[in-house]
Formats: sequence, structure tokens, C-alpha cells
Amino acid sequence: MAFATAVGAVAYAGPARPFVRAWKEHGLRLLAPLAAELVVAHVAAPAADVITHIPPDPARQLTRSRHPAEALAVELGRRWQLPRGDILVRLRSAGRQASLPRAGRRANVAGSFTAVAEAPARVLLVDDVYTTGSTVSAAATALRAAGARRVDVVTFARAVR
Repeated sequence: MAFATAVGAVAYAGPARPFVRAWKEHGLRLLAPLAAELVVAHVAAPAADVITHIPPDPARQLTRSRHPAEALAVELGRRWQLPRGDILVRLRSAGRQASLPRAGRRANVAGSFTAVAEAPARVLLVDDVYTTGSTVSAAATALRAAGARRVDVVTFARAVR
């Protein structure tokens, strides 16, 4: 893995699943501050020079209002007093990850991201849900190629295996 640590505030099970679905698929933007409060309550602020997020898939973003990972990064940056940096862009759309096995997920997102700026030494990468780590690993690889020495990942929810 290209990242040093990955932590989620809640298990991606029970009530977290409909919460995330409402946030992502039904555009309930007001859930971002609540998600950030839960992250701050359960996750210590990582030492980082900048906070960034997984960029949205352009095709899926057409049906969503605000991108959950970006909204969460904005809220966490404010609470943890970290400067935001839009360092990553998505190079291509990827198929939906949900139905793919672990190896398929890795292949699906490999090479999907690139950095548009030099990355500082310590980057905090934010996403809404961590399942296998394939997406954040692909993004962290791009950040490392752009100069980051350490990438830590924070998500609202994390799948329990």
C-alpha cells in the first residue's frame, strides 16, 4: 500500500450504510458536518501539511450534488485547522467498485489518479468509505509520485472484515 495508515470513524455496517447511501446517492449535503463531527470524535487529527480528497468520478458526479469526500475534507480541514489542497484529479471514469472482488477493485482504479501539483511531505487523504483500500491506494500512489513522503487516510466509515 502506498499509504502509511488508514482509519475510519465508524464501521461500515448497520446504520452507517443507509447514512452513506443518503449522503452519496440522495444528495443530503447536511450529513457532511455530522460525518465530520463523528470523525473528529473518534479519530485523532493526523500530523499533515495538507488535507485533500479522492476526486469524484465525473460520470457519477453528474447525478450527485456535492462530492462526499470533498465535503468531508472541507469540514475536517476546518475542524483540524489543516489547509486544503486540490492536488489530485481523476484521469478516467472507473466502473462501480461495489460488486467487484478485491483484485478487480485494484485493477479498476489502477492509474485512475494523477497529481496536478507538487505534494507536500505529509498528506492527509480523505474519502467517505474504505472497503478494500484500492481507491485510496491508487490515489496515494499518485501523491507519492508527486513528492509526498507520507500519506495518511481518514474515512467516515470503514468496512469490517
